[in-house]
Amino acid sequence: MKKILSLSVLMFASVCANADIALFKENSRILFQGDSITDGNRGRNDDPNHILGHGYCFIIAAKFGAQFPERKLTFLNRGISGNTVQSLAARWQQDTLDLKPDVLSILVGINDQHVPLEQYEQLYDKLLADAKAANPNIRFVLCEPFYLPADGHKDGDARDHDVKQRQVIVAKLAAKHHAALVKLQKVFDDACKRAPARYWVWDAVHPTYSGHQLVADEWVRTVSQLAP
Repeated sequence: MKKILSLSVLMFASVCANADIALFKENSRILFQGDSITDGNRGRNDDPNHILGHGYCFIIAAKFGAQFPERKLTFLNRGISGNTVQSLAARWQQDTLDLKPDVLSILVGINDQHVPLEQYEQLYDKLLADAKAANPNIRFVLCEPFYLPADGHKDGDARDHDVKQRQVIVAKLAAKHHAALVKLQKVFDDACKRAPARYWVWDAVHPTYSGHQLVADEWVRTVSQLAP
């Protein structure tokens, strides 16, 4: 069984290593939006060593920037630690619409436990509609929020329950807006069969470097399946 699992992991790694993303056309602008998981302690100036942070955004940009230099891809990160969907709405014009992305990836929801579910859905839906109005050809990548407590998912864990409800909303919006849906909860739950939760997510919310690689791999796997 271990040999089969190891072989499947190697095959998956090979697919990701050789993946292409049809959405990454020449001169495409790829924008990552969200909270601290996306922020990744990114720089706030033009220093290219730090501008994308040290998380999944950097991993994706580094891979495809090196793989396809002739496409002149531009990767942007505007994630901000602590953000909720309300925070995104407040800065949407400057930090999203004005940047004119061709591909927009969003991961938000883990900080939204105090934002009513109905409002979360309505605001998120409006953000996507506004981006579509600004660029009818934009493509969306919606990453579901995830939660990985060290002692496992338990009934009665209010934050765990809240995140699961927001995952349903994100899936609903992905279907409505024809977006790629990056299902991260299962990725992390499955990873816990290989190593403890804290190996992947150190505080139930923020991935370790190994966890960020999981996010990047699933992002690539999901988005590479989309037609141009």
